[in-house]
Parts: sequence; structure tokens; C-alpha cells
Amino acid sequence: MLAQKLYKYNPIDDIVFLFAQRRQAFERRNPNEVVAEIQGKWDNMLLFLAWEEQMNCLHISCLLNLESENVNEPNIYELLALLNEDIWVGYFSYWEDAKMPIFKHSIFIDEKDLNLTDKLSQVLNIAVTECERAYPIFHAVFKQNISPRKALMPAVIM
Repeated sequence: MLAQKLYKYNPIDDIVFLFAQRRQAFERRNPNEVVAEIQGKWDNMLLFLAWEEQMNCLHISCLLNLESENVNEPNIYELLALLNEDIWVGYFSYWEDAKMPIFKHSIFIDEKDLNLTDKLSQVLNIAVTECERAYPIFHAVFKQNISPRKALMPAVIM
């Protein structure tokens, strides 16, 4: 009974298990962080997960390997606003230092919840799916200088 009280749940352990199951290469930077490079449909993505123990919160970031070159900031922020209007879970942001778009989401976790591994798998899938969906749109704005509204039209995508 004492051993149970000393153990604190860490979802990063489950994430590592999921990556191992999927034969996905990853790096566990410390007990509360893991990073994996995911092969996407369009390009690789960098998936970063961090556990904030005091808040019982897992943060997920998925960086799209798509550097902006000479894109004006108003277009970037207009595109973010338009994309985020249709997202139910998470949101896109722009990482100024890397000059790349990033998908972010956080979830609160109660270790008493059932099927946490399934929930974590679902969250990872949502992050990757949203990035796959948005990649060609970001590409159109960043690389082809297409306006954000026009880039959202299906006929324009890549």
C-alpha cells in the first residue's frame, strides 16, 4: 500500500510505450519530456510532449518542418486565425525563433481515468492529423506567396 502512494503517474511513460509499439524513434530528454520525429505525408514533423506534474497537464507540440521565407507577418497571423476557426482540439501558432508553424494542445490527466493509453494515442493522432491537413495550406502561403484565404481553397493546395 505504501508503494502505491509513493508512485506518481507520469503519462510520458505511456507515450514512450506507444512510440515503442509503433517502432517510432524517440528521445526521452528527461523523466517529463519526450521528443519524436514523425514521418508525415508531406514532410517530417517534430513531436514534443511535456508533463507538468503540479497541474496534471500534458502539453503536446507538433512542429511542421516548413520554414517561412519572406512571408509577411500579417499573412501568417491571418492564416493562423483562419485555420484555428475550424479546429476543435488544439490550435496552430507560429514559433518566431524557428520561423515555423506549430500545433499545440494540452490535456489534463487524472490517473484514475480508464484507458489513458487510448486517450494519449488519440491525442497524438489528432496532432499529426491536424498538421497533415494544414501542411499544404502553410506551404501555399509560405513558399508560394498565396494569400491565406486563397490557400484555404481546396483547388490551390499543392
